[in-house]
Amino acid sequence: MTPEGKVKKKVKEILDALGAYYFSPQAGIYGKSGVPDIIGCIKGRFFAIECKAGSNTTTELQKKEIGKIRDAGGIALVINETNLDAVKENLK
Repeated sequence: MTPEGKVKKKVKEILDALGAYYFSPQAGIYGKSGVPDIIGCIKGRFFAIECKAGSNTTTELQKKEIGKIRDAGGIALVINETNLDAVKENLK
């Protein structure tokens, strides 16, 4: 499993514990570029989570999509190994 895959796994474990509905959008030619790795809903609130590993950062396109989600009133997070607690803190 890749380092980013490990972060995604941990985020999904947290989401399961919180009782969130979520899915991972399809990447590639049938998906929309820049969309975060995990999309979901909890307690009537839309959320999106972009998972990164190590010092990796979001691309400009990912930043743009995250901004659109936030502008629309959704919760958009960028999560890596060091800030996994932010998932619980922001979705409770």
